[in-house]
Amino acid sequence: MRNHGVGSWPARRGRAAGARTAVVHAGRAAAYRELDERSRRVAHALEERGVAKGDRIAYLGANRPEFLEAMFGAALLGAVFTPFNTRLAFAELEVLAADSAPVLLVADADRRGDAEALYGAGLVGGFLVVGGDQVRGGEQDLERAVATAPSGEIDRPVELDDPFLLLYTSGSTGRPKGVVLTHGNVTWNCVNSVVDTDLLSTDTALVSAPMFHTAALNMLCLPVLLKGGRLLLEERFDAERSLDLIEQEGVTVMFGVPAMYESIARSPRWQEADLSGLRLLMCGGAPVPPPLIELYMARGLAFVQGYGLTEAAPGALMLPVADCGNKAGSAGVAAFFTDVRTAEPGPGPSEVLVEGPNVTPGYRNRPDETAAALREGWLHTGDAAEVDGDGYFRIVDRVKDMYVTGGENVYPAEVEAALAAHPAVRECAVVGVPDGTWGEAGAAVVVPASDHRPDPSELRRFLGERLARYKIPVSFDFAGALPRSGVGKIDKKALRARLDGARTGDRGPSGP
Repeated sequence: MRNHGVGSWPARRGRAAGARTAVVHAGRAAAYRELDERSRRVAHALEERGVAKGDRIAYLGANRPEFLEAMFGAALLGAVFTPFNTRLAFAELEVLAADSAPVLLVADADRRGDAEALYGAGLVGGFLVVGGDQVRGGEQDLERAVATAPSGEIDRPVELDDPFLLLYTSGSTGRPKGVVLTHGNVTWNCVNSVVDTDLLSTDTALVSAPMFHTAALNMLCLPVLLKGGRLLLEERFDAERSLDLIEQEGVTVMFGVPAMYESIARSPRWQEADLSGLRLLMCGGAPVPPPLIELYMARGLAFVQGYGLTEAAPGALMLPVADCGNKAGSAGVAAFFTDVRTAEPGPGPSEVLVEGPNVTPGYRNRPDETAAALREGWLHTGDAAEVDGDGYFRIVDRVKDMYVTGGENVYPAEVEAALAAHPAVRECAVVGVPDGTWGEAGAAVVVPASDHRPDPSELRRFLGERLARYKIPVSFDFAGALPRSGVGKIDKKALRARLDGARTGDRGPSGP
């Protein structure tokens, strides 16, 4: 087999366990043999539409088998799979499409309007729609393309150094950056995950976090498929549904952000639910609050916490299962085939640096930002950690201003730029503040353009047309001026202190 990349995995797994269930979605199970065949058919269908090695294939949709089939099909050709965040506003999707220039977009039926608009604007070369009676059998129907495509073997040369994924993360300036992950980056990350969490071929994984994020895809889905386990794909998270699946389907491993686990723990069924089959609760996106750790430990469950970032595919640190109790709150030690250190040795917080075969070669078309992030062989993460006497890392702060709300990265510069476009706003600043539900949330301080204070609900509506919902601040405070440092920069430390002391702003719904 000349394909040494991730696209060959369904065929390789099919040789050993073709009849074993790979994916369950909406009550329908598909074996590894079927995943292999459909991935090959997708690859042939893409090739018939002119897709070649190095081309970008975008995906805009929920957790469905077609997501995996499109990903593996693209990888069989050496094309680059580019999942778009379904929570983004259309204006944000336009930016991603313009940067990635996909030759084809695969979209859920309920996103057909977005697909047509992106195609009409010349931002994607074509599109195929997943599901939906209104397109069934039409020229843009993915199912028709799969059904009419050949099913024969397809073996194009793909090496581990070839790009596999293009995942977008906001930059420190608010501009999205496309992180290139090679087949080797993802393969080594999956090996790390399998080794560090002791995944089994008998595991059943609940996937309700969105697969367009690197954590759900690369820390759960792909490692489980590599090992030969079973995926339960859920298109959206629901706490009661999660408890049903844990009890009825024998879920043994799941991934979520703290807000998801907290929602499950708030269920009236929490104390009586049968959780005996669960053995791995993987959690990322934000530190797990101590009260939540205690809630789960009272049910005999511990979180396998870790630390990662898209540029590391994403796993950098992992808390060993055996240490979940005595090292609760720690991000753990370096993943098995990865090295992690701090920029400055000794006590006190210092920037986290990562090196290993899972680290990105860089950002798409961003040579300056690539050079800034990858220096002397190490990825400079922008996050700070303390290391205890046993070598365990604890993430304590961010060198940059980014904050994480419900597992979603938010860069204040992007929100500030959108908010400053409102005619009633003279200037503004956004910072992350602690939030009991989402871990962190955005808080905005606004200097009005006149004596008339703008209505916070109007500001939320304005931002809702330009940004994903989770990026909209939960509070708006108003001031005559913003605090500044001696060199004229906005003093965000002083802003946080002010917000912590006041907490009087108008608040409203937000979060993912």
